[in-house]
This record gives sequence, structure tokens and C-alpha cells, in this order.
Amino acid sequence: MTTHMPVLVLMPGMDGTGELFAPLLAALDARVETIVVRYPYYRSLDYAGLIPIARASLPAGRPFVIVAESFSGPIGISLAAERPRGLRGLALCGTFARNPRPMLAGIARWSQSIPMNDVLARIALSAMLGTGAGPSLRAHVEQTVRSIPHEVLRARLGAVLRVDVSRELALVDAPILYLQASRDRAVPPSAANLIRRIRPDTKLVRVDAPHFLLQVAANAAAVELERFAASVSAEH
Repeated sequence: MTTHMPVLVLMPGMDGTGELFAPLLAALDARVETIVVRYPYYRSLDYAGLIPIARASLPAGRPFVIVAESFSGPIGISLAAERPRGLRGLALCGTFARNPRPMLAGIARWSQSIPMNDVLARIALSAMLGTGAGPSLRAHVEQTVRSIPHEVLRARLGAVLRVDVSRELALVDAPILYLQASRDRAVPPSAANLIRRIRPDTKLVRVDAPHFLLQVAANAAAVELERFAASVSAEH
């Protein structure tokens, strides 16, 4: 483990389990210390309810980088806007500062009625995994998502449709890295464009990957995250 490097605080996608960071952790190979944030799977919490849980995971007395994947982008941005002691950087992975699909905003109030079943979930996950995911990874992702109650997933989807942390993003004074999947079918390029309009100094790195970038392209993501962590460590 490289002790002088900031700790990477990994904030998960919509499943919230943290289990899907396994490929990334394997790629990092303990070269960088990590903390995996896990959200409760038994409570239908929105962003306001999840932010304190993530905040409690930030290391005290240690430099760290927030790595916010997909659903957790608004959480990472909100915490970085608080300018907590020790924060060295914010890495955003296939994520957004506000609803990435504005045309769906109107259904936010009915999000608890969105139909969900194993067949629909498998179709959605297949689209987000693309063609580069092997059978074992596909099975792991599907099993993990199936373990989350539908009402919890609906609550998180509703939170995505309502969120807007653009003002918080403008308050972030730490360096920002944005990892963008070149074949992302869930979060469009406009999400990264918005972030760069608010923070023009955001470093954008495109990775040949589907939405599940940190899983399918774990090695490439690990390289970029280590490089970013080293760069922000040197700045302090």
C-alpha cells in the first residue's frame, strides 16, 4: 500500500452495496488504501438521507479523494461542497450533478409506481453492461441488484429524477476528475458537459467502456484514479 497517497473513498452506484467495487479493488491491488461506503438496503432513503451515511465514512485526520460512481455523484458533490478537512479531490465516474434525463423528470412523483421485475432489470443491466462484460461479472451484477428491494431502488431512481446539486458543485474547491464511459447508455455526455460548464477546470477522461465503467474497465479506471490521487497529493 502506498502510504503517502490519499485514501480513496468509494461511493457506490444505485445498488448501494459497495459489492460491485470488487473488480476495481482487484485492479488497485492494495496499492492505494480504500474505504467502501455502503448504503442501507432496507431503507428507502433519498439523497438527503444518504448524505449523512456517506459523510460518516470520510476518514478523520487523513487526506482523501471522494470517488463517486453513477448514483452517488450528487452525494460526492454535496460532501465536497462542504470542504471537509482532508479532502484532496473529487473523482466523478459516469455520473451527474442533476437529473441526466430531464425528459423523465415528470414521472418523479410516481417513481414508486415504476414497474420492476427480474426480466426488466436484466434487460436494463444488459444495456448498461454492454458487450465487454463476461458471464461472471454479469451474474455478479444481476445477483447484487436483485438483492435490493424494489421499493429501495424506486426511491433511489426517484431521487435521481429530482436531484440538482449544481449550486453545490460551484462551491467545490478541490480538483475534479470526470471518468466518462464512451458507450454509456444510462448517463449521456450532457451530464459531463454540465459539470464542465460549472467547473471548467474539471479533467475529463474518456474510457472505452459501458456505464459500468469501474467494473468492465476496472484496470483502466484504476490507472486514472491512481494518477489523479497522486497528482492531488503532490499539490498538497
